[in-house]
Amino acid sequence: MTHAFETLTPDRVLDALETVGLRGDGRLTALSSYENRVYQVHLEDGSTVVAKFYRPERWTEAQILEEHQFAAELMAFEVPAIGPLVLNGATLHHADGFAFCVSPCRGGRRPELDDGEVLEWIGRFLARIHTVGARKPFAARPALNLQTFAEEPMQWLLQHEQVPLDVQSAWTRGVERAIAAIRQHPALDASAHSGRRDHGIRMLRLHGDCHPGNILWTPADVAPELGPGPHFVDLDDARTGPAVQDFWMLLSGDRQQRQRQLGALVDGYEQFREFDREELALIEPLRTLRLIHYSAWLARRWSDPTFPVNFPWFGSSDYWQGQVQMLEEQLEAMEEPPLIV
Repeated sequence: MTHAFETLTPDRVLDALETVGLRGDGRLTALSSYENRVYQVHLEDGSTVVAKFYRPERWTEAQILEEHQFAAELMAFEVPAIGPLVLNGATLHHADGFAFCVSPCRGGRRPELDDGEVLEWIGRFLARIHTVGARKPFAARPALNLQTFAEEPMQWLLQHEQVPLDVQSAWTRGVERAIAAIRQHPALDASAHSGRRDHGIRMLRLHGDCHPGNILWTPADVAPELGPGPHFVDLDDARTGPAVQDFWMLLSGDRQQRQRQLGALVDGYEQFREFDREELALIEPLRTLRLIHYSAWLARRWSDPTFPVNFPWFGSSDYWQGQVQMLEEQLEAMEEPPLIV
């Protein structure tokens, strides 16, 4: 069957932009994005925009609009996030069965995460994102928890026979052991508190996917209207969760290196907002949740032609054996004392 994105030709992209009053000059570049389709488009007036076409049936319109509203709130509070433009009175548009938005084009490079000053700067802006995120909850967007990132993905993978039989038992046992370990952290177990906050850790609106690729480090001469420093892009995965979710993907290396990086982030963060040290115990459980969720994410999108091309190793017995090994490593990591700051 033809996947929906196979019908999204360059002409259809340009035609969609014309429906909101933007005329391309014919130059269109596909940007790196697996979840959606994102294009840099040069317009006849000499400006450049970024058009994002959402993956059909992933988010509801209400969920997409909450992403846009969150971005607008951040920009209103002078947080350097890149949000969609308001065109014809709206941020979300529809054409040929696709929902899409248009954002200004901003340049930048990946941040140097071995530089303590850079991490401290990022920490300050994360605090500002979370201050806005804590002002009110998401109404339509889901939470990041044990149910949405482990239990449901595991059941989907098993029901759709995605795990080879020679690995299925070992993988299932590994996931079940990981779920049992994560369940010891009530903040990540929705069934433990049924929406109450008796676990003591505050849930708030997050960037949700705060890895180095979603932070543009912009020199002052590239975008003077934004100012130098980090600029956050791609709120597509914005969810409700603990603040530390936006920290751990910025940490890498051995324990000593991660300890140093975390210290710099928290030093910057606490210039604007207090960080709850109890959340540090959630870093490895959150990493484990992402590991489980990632396999289901790949499997669910396999009909999209870009996935077999870019992830040819997925689905083999070797892949799933590797997942079993990583689950074992995460079980050990969750037993270690958390990082401290």
